[in-house]
Amino acid sequence: MPLNLRGADIVVNCLKDEGVEYIFGYPGGAALHIYDALYWSDAVKHILVRHEQGAAHAADGYARATGKPGVVLVTSGPGVTNTITGIATAYMDSIPMVVITGQVPSGLIGDDAFQEVDTVGVTRPCVKHNFLIKDVTKIAETMKKAFYIASSGRPGPVVVDIPKDITSQTADYHYPEQIHMRSYQPRVQGNSRQIARGIDLLVGARRPVIYTGGGAVLSDAQDALIDLVDTLQYPSTSTLMGLGAIPASNPFFLGMLGMHGTYESNMAMYECDVMLAVGARFDDRVTGDLAKFSPGSKIVQIDIDPSSIGKNVAVSVPIVGDCNEILVEMNRQLKERVGEIDRENVDLWWKTVESWKAVDSLAYEESNTVIKPQFVVQKLFEVTRGEAYVTSDVGQHQMWAAQHYAFEKPRRWINSGGLGTMGFGLPAAMGVQLAFPEDIVVCITGDASIQMCLQELSTCLQYNLPVKVVNLNNQYMGMVRQWQEFFYDRRYSHSYMDALPDFVKLAESYGHIGMRIESPDAVEGALEEAFGMKDRLVFLDIITDQTENVYPMIAAGKGHNEMQFKPSDREGEVQERELA
Repeated sequence: MPLNLRGADIVVNCLKDEGVEYIFGYPGGAALHIYDALYWSDAVKHILVRHEQGAAHAADGYARATGKPGVVLVTSGPGVTNTITGIATAYMDSIPMVVITGQVPSGLIGDDAFQEVDTVGVTRPCVKHNFLIKDVTKIAETMKKAFYIASSGRPGPVVVDIPKDITSQTADYHYPEQIHMRSYQPRVQGNSRQIARGIDLLVGARRPVIYTGGGAVLSDAQDALIDLVDTLQYPSTSTLMGLGAIPASNPFFLGMLGMHGTYESNMAMYECDVMLAVGARFDDRVTGDLAKFSPGSKIVQIDIDPSSIGKNVAVSVPIVGDCNEILVEMNRQLKERVGEIDRENVDLWWKTVESWKAVDSLAYEESNTVIKPQFVVQKLFEVTRGEAYVTSDVGQHQMWAAQHYAFEKPRRWINSGGLGTMGFGLPAAMGVQLAFPEDIVVCITGDASIQMCLQELSTCLQYNLPVKVVNLNNQYMGMVRQWQEFFYDRRYSHSYMDALPDFVKLAESYGHIGMRIESPDAVEGALEEAFGMKDRLVFLDIITDQTENVYPMIAAGKGHNEMQFKPSDREGEVQERELA
């Protein structure tokens, strides 16, 4: 016999029956009936953040690390608008989230009521779908649809907007076991003929490359992908979002490609004759100038989103479907055709690739007097044995983390790739730490980014989240300064953070441990000490070289074969004097 419940209790029961473990939120008037229902429920744990943007990022981090949808609960008006950045962050990187928003009572919608905003309207450009519930009897079905849409096909955030009066009305509760939506039928299995055409190109290639993106991680395709790479033995590379799908130690992996990718990966992309793109969308930070991108290549593109195929580059063989399902079928067919590969020409191709690898494009000038940020990331990798979940904010520190922390597993690298959201790192780390309380979670950040959502240090204290914050402090908005140096004749306009707080005292004021590190020989010991404190959040304020830039780099309007490398020592001395 169905239960007769308030709409608010129906919402909470939907979360329980969906298997939701955590919901990240901040209360307000329009959502108070739902919060009252949460008060009586032990099934779903609510995490009280200090800002709604933090709720969205924490749910996002949880989703990226676990593969399960992150869930957010906020109130109407400013509660909703404060989540927009987090929603857009998840949307750009195809992260499954369900965002429940309170709304003013139905009779007041459109009257400019207190704390009213058109939630459906303002979120429409940055969600996979959104709902406004107008009937209490539709709550359960709508919630089921929201979770299904968020986590199937190409994942993404879904907003469910619920007026306050709907949460106080009653209805019989029954949560659907399954949902069928005639207008939404994501394709999972790839077309067998297209897969065969793709294999024809791959086995006939003379200069092949395998290029993987975030879709390979989101579809949990790592096992099938590694099988494919090891079978073909072709050079392989990854986008920023795809790191970890192929282990960094795999002998066929060339590292990250794109604007700050390795020389060998970018040159291989430029010179290849056949490219297999797995769950990658050919965004501008990967391709550089599209007119110069991989000019002689035939492209086989695998993606579950048909609109992503051929959107930016011409594709020879499009294959729509789930990356994992398609790679499994490709591997099955390849086992019978691997003998057709032109190994002689592929071996010659590898010799060329090895000559590019010899350049060591990620090398940097070590120092005994100032701390190089690359050195910190390398030591972090050593101290954590490469086993940490690493979140990052956005900027130079993000790129150094991607370049120098060798990810061996997927879902360990948690960062905002598409939107590039400063402030993402700390709240995302909270979500990851809640999901994996016994694991090491590190937030690599910068002195500008960390201040965007610094208030979440309070949340970390309340819920005993022992995140380790590694602040690469160069007293600049580092990437902004780098671009101003390169493209604005070193006019450092408003990129210097000349009023920074004492981060050690600030961390301590929140009840955490703060450490300042100012010399290279103290870095390793400080990291070991910090990670030895397994039950405490430790904020490491590491004072790094202000003049260091991220290299190599493909400047705007340039192609993969036009990478910019670290300047000579003499040029570096001039740069250092000018900054001083």
